[in-house]
Amino acid sequence: MVIKIASLEEAFERAVTLTHNTDSRVIIGLIGKPGAGKSTLSSYLLKKLPKETTALIPMDGFHLSNAQLAILTRADRKGAPDTFDSYGFANLLHRIKVKTTETIYLPLFHREIEESISAEGAIYDHTSLIIIEGNYLLLEEDGWAQVAQSLTESWFIDIDHDKRVSRLVARHIKFGKTPAAAHAWANGTDARNAELIETTRAKADVIINLV
Repeated sequence: MVIKIASLEEAFERAVTLTHNTDSRVIIGLIGKPGAGKSTLSSYLLKKLPKETTALIPMDGFHLSNAQLAILTRADRKGAPDTFDSYGFANLLHRIKVKTTETIYLPLFHREIEESISAEGAIYDHTSLIIIEGNYLLLEEDGWAQVAQSLTESWFIDIDHDKRVSRLVARHIKFGKTPAAAHAWANGTDARNAELIETTRAKADVIINLV
């Protein structure tokens, strides 16, 4: 049975519930189309949950570098499933799930330079709740198929289409695109990726609609 959540507070309560009565690490996957509000939700949860035992892993850290995208001639659709190191990401989540007594380092993505910095993030042995942000956590192609196996629960964020696109355009402009380029990317590459992400919605354990 799919669980439906309609507020940030409900999402927080659900996260707390998952951590009760378990000695295993809890890994929550936040899935959503570009601009759906994954970062908004994760930021709220991180403020409310215990800082010493909670961590965030954005999938964006596994973007292929701009140099690799140029070699593969995929730079014009950065953000598509095959522009990430999906196998590396899946392997990281598996390590985090089973290796609970060691520090595990991970790359973090920086929009201002459009690149990731290796080993900038860390999951420590005392980290018991991990929030994953990503578009393709429920995708079945290539290395993505292994990701869902490491998730305790998957949460899919629903949002009004026009509001999402407006938010996405504003974000592109903030990080350097012209208004025309921002609209073109949001309604081109981002739109194609959003259609693919929508096909995975039915696999989610939880649907979140933050009206």
